[in-house]
Amino acid sequence: MNRESMPPHFAPAPSDVTMLSRHVGAGVHRLPRATHHRVMVHASAATRSYCDQAGRYFVRRAGDIDLVPAGEEGGFEAETPFDTMEIVLPLALMERVAAELGGKGLISRLDTRHLLRDQRIEHLAKALQSDLAAGAPSGPLFADSIGAALAVRLLGLDGPDVGRVNRLSDAQLKRVLDHIETALHEPLSIDRLSRVAGASSSHLRTWFKAAMGVTLHRYVLRRRVERACVLLRRGDLGTSEVAALTGFAHQSHLAHWMRRETGQTPRDLRRAQT
Repeated sequence: MNRESMPPHFAPAPSDVTMLSRHVGAGVHRLPRATHHRVMVHASAATRSYCDQAGRYFVRRAGDIDLVPAGEEGGFEAETPFDTMEIVLPLALMERVAAELGGKGLISRLDTRHLLRDQRIEHLAKALQSDLAAGAPSGPLFADSIGAALAVRLLGLDGPDVGRVNRLSDAQLKRVLDHIETALHEPLSIDRLSRVAGASSSHLRTWFKAAMGVTLHRYVLRRRVERACVLLRRGDLGTSEVAALTGFAHQSHLAHWMRRETGQTPRDLRRAQT
């Protein structure tokens, strides 16, 4: 995750969902047009600024959200320095999610928004920030899930609950669970699993949680931890080898999630075996 002042323009790869942590100085700033959507979550105490587009002053507080759709530009004058989290959502991602939820007409509702308060968006932003700050150890499935969840939320701000769907069939659920079991050691993305299920990624996330009582990302992590515990108890592999065989970025990543899920680290488990 980068940390920089506002002026440098960030140009992500077309398929990337990422975040910049910015420190913005007092003064006049321009937001040039971009080919991606920008979601900015205020991360400082109360800050007063004048918005050129709205022609008025705003006082932003921690958690306030601004949305600048692709192709839109903006400008403001900040009276004092402040910190912000800027999330980049590729246009292709928004179009795909909109198509899955009911057509591209949903995107036409996207407009520049100021001082939006939405706990779900704020929570998703903080989760993405934490993962990127740690070097993105959770892999592409986590970033994909966060990006798609943000897209669903943004597309549904002014409309009905577009995420309300039915359920996975028994056959679809079995295909997903079996695929996870055989590929725990590989990067698992939401797109990959949605193809296995034969469902859109947006529907898969909702249907999977309804069926299993846990998010797809958390289920994969739990199965990786359970598989790692089995391998660690065998005692013939090092911790780093076990981490690689169960899809964790490194042994510290494995230790973190083992502690979260079982209350034990790999070292604790090995000691208990002696």
